[in-house]
Amino acid sequence: MEMIRMNKAIVVGATGGTGAAILTELINRGIETIAFGRSLQKLEQMASELGNPTHLSLAVGDAFRSPDIVAASEGADVLFHCANVPYHEMVNKLIPLGEAIMEAANKRGMKVVAVDGIYPYGRKQMEPVTEEHPKQPHTKKGKIRLAFEQMLFSNRWDHNRTMIVRLPDYYGPTANQASYLGATLEAIAAGKPGIFIGNMHVPREFVYLPDAAKMIVELACREFAYGQNWHIPGGGIISGRDIVRIAQKASGTVKPVIPLGKMGLSLLGMFVPVMKEVVEMLYLTEKPLILSGEKYKRLIGPIPATNFEEGITATIQHLQNRTSMK
Repeated sequence: MEMIRMNKAIVVGATGGTGAAILTELINRGIETIAFGRSLQKLEQMASELGNPTHLSLAVGDAFRSPDIVAASEGADVLFHCANVPYHEMVNKLIPLGEAIMEAANKRGMKVVAVDGIYPYGRKQMEPVTEEHPKQPHTKKGKIRLAFEQMLFSNRWDHNRTMIVRLPDYYGPTANQASYLGATLEAIAAGKPGIFIGNMHVPREFVYLPDAAKMIVELACREFAYGQNWHIPGGGIISGRDIVRIAQKASGTVKPVIPLGKMGLSLLGMFVPVMKEVVEMLYLTEKPLILSGEKYKRLIGPIPATNFEEGITATIQHLQNRTSMK
């Protein structure tokens, strides 16, 4: 299968969970990379953690402003769209964000790798879920994510090619509080009581972000992969109870972790708006979707799959080291 030479990449939303993981993978491969984000302080901190490599440049800008991205992306041939919006702003802001990024990519003639999740599928209709699963979302966020896909693949963009990579829930050193597990693992690493969103007994799929980044960059280097959806599967399924057990063992602390269901999230949503918006997605914690990696294995190669013991331990250690350095 034809490989493309990625001369220069730009990661939009570089300080977020997936953005930082993809940026790290690109830098490790020696690819010249632009990290684009809103906060110079966060970008500089991330560059410092990577050892300030000479093939990394930083660009501060607003991803909602197409000219900012155009100005930052001189010479780039692939754009990784990792920018996101909070749950409670998704309906109003997701499409305008995507359009600004696509306009910039179209102007520059860049390929686009858009990172997304599994919400457009709606309720599970097959096991495991392949890329051919019907998209019949029944939630507000699922419907807006489907409209987002349609916008990305629209024929409005005539100078670029796009792929969508779909991740299940994720965790890892770069995952932040915007992810389901981020806040849970941060609390355990700090030796504080924490929360766990959804059912702690039903095993669910989680992908370790450094593994996901390897797969995403592999796909980005293949011409034929554009114009399609690709699953980025995790390293198996695990229950919340087992995640907490492994994380507490790694951190050396045992403080309570409280599961939050519909009622708990609704109450918390009175103070933290984003939590109220999680309620409609709880179906995924009761009857989880498990992604098939068959297409990736068949057309790209083996799936990197760090086991949960190793991945969760590495995440906790990273969080504790980061705290001790502050």
